[in-house]
Amino acid sequence: MKFDEKGLIAAIAQDSVTLEVLMFAFMNKEALELTLSTAKAHFFSRSRNSLWLKGETSGNVLSVDAVLYDCDGDCLIVKVTPSGPACHTGARSCFYRRLDDGNPIPLGPAVIGDVFRVVEGRKTALPDKSYTASLYAKGLEKIIEKVEEESGELVRAARAEGPKAITHELVDLWFHTMVLLADRGVGANEVYAEFSRRFGLSGLDEKAARGKK
Repeated sequence: MKFDEKGLIAAIAQDSVTLEVLMFAFMNKEALELTLSTAKAHFFSRSRNSLWLKGETSGNVLSVDAVLYDCDGDCLIVKVTPSGPACHTGARSCFYRRLDDGNPIPLGPAVIGDVFRVVEGRKTALPDKSYTASLYAKGLEKIIEKVEEESGELVRAARAEGPKAITHELVDLWFHTMVLLADRGVGANEVYAEFSRRFGLSGLDEKAARGKK
């Protein structure tokens, strides 16, 4: 690694699942070594001139999944699983403000995780105040019925309608499958992990492997 004249290297903390950039800080050699040995993100504070464990006071630690370095060896990306807000303001990411007045930024794949968290949170909501909570209250068969209904609508849109209708119906289906997953105790990370397992694997090989179980 190429540390600067002050013995520091830039480190960007990124959510391993959503790929959202959570924070930026610096590490010295000791902070990097502790990060690697403890799997908890440590940084070096230039203002306090001291080492610090992210979340030591707040409890919002960043569990480290991987540490990547760039082609020049002078910048790190720390892939993490956050246990709470990364920003001291309470925001999930330190990058929650924008300087320009441009068009809205597409949320990208991170929105899937955000929606899933909301869906899981609706388990404790009042059925008369939340559509999602009302599905949970009606039970598994009603949730399955909605998945079947939305699946049929997507198929019909694919056969007879345009891209806008297909997109609309697909999002409806995804939403209701999220409710089904949450109801059955399946987390979003389990789905992401399964996609990761299959990525780069031949579909034929994957099916053959399942047939042997």
